[in-house]
Amino acid sequence: MSIANPYIQGTTAAERRNMTLRRQVTMASLSVAVILIAAKLAAYMITDSVSIMTSLLDSTFDALASTVTMVSVLHAMTPADEEHRFGHGKVEALAAMGQSLFIFGSAGYLLFESMHRFFHPQPVKQAVVGIGVMLLSVVLTVFLVHFQKYVIRRTASVAISADHLHYKGDLFMNGAVLVALGLGYFSTWPYYDPLFAAVISLVLLGSAWKISRESYGILMDQELSDEDRAKIEKLVTAHPLALAIHDLRTRQNGQRVFIEFHLELDGDLTLRKAHDVTEDLERALYEAFPKSEVLIHQEPAGLDDHRLDDNIKTQSA
Repeated sequence: MSIANPYIQGTTAAERRNMTLRRQVTMASLSVAVILIAAKLAAYMITDSVSIMTSLLDSTFDALASTVTMVSVLHAMTPADEEHRFGHGKVEALAAMGQSLFIFGSAGYLLFESMHRFFHPQPVKQAVVGIGVMLLSVVLTVFLVHFQKYVIRRTASVAISADHLHYKGDLFMNGAVLVALGLGYFSTWPYYDPLFAAVISLVLLGSAWKISRESYGILMDQELSDEDRAKIEKLVTAHPLALAIHDLRTRQNGQRVFIEFHLELDGDLTLRKAHDVTEDLERALYEAFPKSEVLIHQEPAGLDDHRLDDNIKTQSA
């Protein structure tokens, strides 16, 4: 970098507000999970409903996942140090991956238990108690989901996004359990409870797969989208003195985006002028990608050198 990115240098008032929001939403997530664990445990002991048990186990994993998220978000916000010069942003992706493993485990167990209850049905006892607890769950989860959505818009946190996706699934799940209990209360058919539990388990497995796939991409330094890469190339080549760009490499590290490429310039440009062109491009890229760090290597246009682009094309052929 030739110039500092004005959007990430120092701790501005806006950044401090975002840090506070991240702390608040992770605390809210953990608090909601703990409250629902206590309520659902009592409801399960009273009703013996397998669908409530699925919701109880999910809330238990919510509490564990929210704890991991809280720790990871606080750690990810710490600045780069001597041993971690790219920062600590990948901690959020690790936390999200951990959440997906939690969900995979709980969903697999719930699916097994719902199948067992389907072949050995048991009546739900005192369904009214369960209905009341699940109504409480829906209300608290709706509040939390909206709060998380607001914080994600402000901070773009990967870990909070994973937590948000999970709680959106919880909202659907809590509503499904509520419907299952209502149908069981007004009907003598004994299969509503295990049937809804099985469906919820499959939904949880789908959520876990989506979270793990996104986290894996960040941990493995996956490139930005084709649209973002095309945007970078367009911004660079729009400069009148930028003749070409090659070996563009991008990756995301939590909230940070890293952009590096080789910039082809007229070989007769002075070093001072080449430096000025680089600063112009850095400003344009910082404007388009506010959380980015940019590294540009200048070289004479048409130079016959070793290129990453050529290696990738050869391997793809």
